[in-house]
Amino acid sequence: MKTGGLGDVSAALPAALAEQGLDVRVLLPGYPPVLDGAPGAREIGRLTALGRAVRLLESKLPNGVPLIIADAPTLFARTGGPYQDASGDDWNDNALRFGVLAKVAAILGTDSSPLEWRPDVVHCNDWPTALAPLYLRFARGRRAASLLTIHNLAFQGIFSFDQVKSLELPAESVGLQGAEYYGKVSFLKGGIVYSGAVNTVSPTYAREIQTHDLGFGMDGVLRGRSKDLFGVLNGIDTKTWDPRTDALIPAHYGPDTLDAKLTNKRALKQRLGLEGPHEVPLAAIVSRLTHQKGIDIIAEAVPQLAKIPVQIAVVGAGDRELVETLRAAQAESATQMGVYIGFDEQAAHLVEAGADMFLMPSRFEPCGMNQMYSQRYGTPPVANATGGLVDTISDAETGYLMRELSAMGLVEAVQRALVAFRDQPSWRRVQRAGMARDFGWASAARAYGEIYARIKASA
Repeated sequence: MKTGGLGDVSAALPAALAEQGLDVRVLLPGYPPVLDGAPGAREIGRLTALGRAVRLLESKLPNGVPLIIADAPTLFARTGGPYQDASGDDWNDNALRFGVLAKVAAILGTDSSPLEWRPDVVHCNDWPTALAPLYLRFARGRRAASLLTIHNLAFQGIFSFDQVKSLELPAESVGLQGAEYYGKVSFLKGGIVYSGAVNTVSPTYAREIQTHDLGFGMDGVLRGRSKDLFGVLNGIDTKTWDPRTDALIPAHYGPDTLDAKLTNKRALKQRLGLEGPHEVPLAAIVSRLTHQKGIDIIAEAVPQLAKIPVQIAVVGAGDRELVETLRAAQAESATQMGVYIGFDEQAAHLVEAGADMFLMPSRFEPCGMNQMYSQRYGTPPVANATGGLVDTISDAETGYLMRELSAMGLVEAVQRALVAFRDQPSWRRVQRAGMARDFGWASAARAYGEIYARIKASA
């Protein structure tokens, strides 16, 4: 069950931590796909969180990491996504749903847990679990330390005081020095204030979120925690994302067999209805279609890219207005642009394997994973110089960074890439340099282990 990169991280990081020798468990809500994926789950305990009965079920993730499922059907057994119904509207009881999840996580880190296993650290991700550090801070008796990872500061879990009445938040915790945020309550702010440490998913983004431009109103709070604020670059699952063994692409290849990428390019073009000579470069993106990802910038750049000529492929789902913008751009450049509205894993892998270059004109990017997938697949990324993109792309060596955030900036960066593309030995050097980089999780797992030890010692 996932809506973005956090799903990939939540699967891969625990496995890497286990390989480092840590005894790790993953806690997930009992969403229907989670329960369907764990048919042999057994009950290991029950508890009451914020007046709601929760069964704790034990299973394993596909990678073997132990899984605890918080089964509360009235809260989580719903159609649609984790946060929204099938029509795309937020569930009106999200404050309660994720308040309960955070409370369960906190209980498991205290003497009140019904389980024998006790964590030293409760590691929370983003606003849906960010109240767990708050609950832990005010819990009685022995309690675990807490770490909050911010994957995207733009999502802050903001609710009215009426919506959080049932969450049993101590009065002290919802004042200006706590979770209160401009007359409302922010789950994320509560986590930032009360966690043992805070980290985000790249060193550059850790600096950026302490600025007015990219702090989304939280920059002052984050600067106040600067001594306990870390940037740990995400890794990627190098087993799932490996062009030599990828079961979701037509042709496997490696650094010495890059000519086989052409088979994947043909398949990608066929899926998107793009015709024309394969010598024409294909620039592609698979993404959530949001303002953050710069989808409007791509649409604006299409006429100029088409004249070069460069073909453009867009795969993704998201904002309806941006979908219409892409459709309009496609209508103007029908032979040069393919658009697929929707998402599936095969399409994501085919884009990485079949495109000549990957477009990422993101306005901000905490870490980003596609630029790492792309380099691993010999598909140099063309990206804005922000966040984790700066930390993972070597300009003109493994990819190309935009010099300004605009349609012209994107076109200029693509043109720089094309200078190498038209010189086969130069392009191969860029491709192979990217493919040689180690984007695995081992270094991130070591960094998290050091943070865990630090906050455990000071808890």
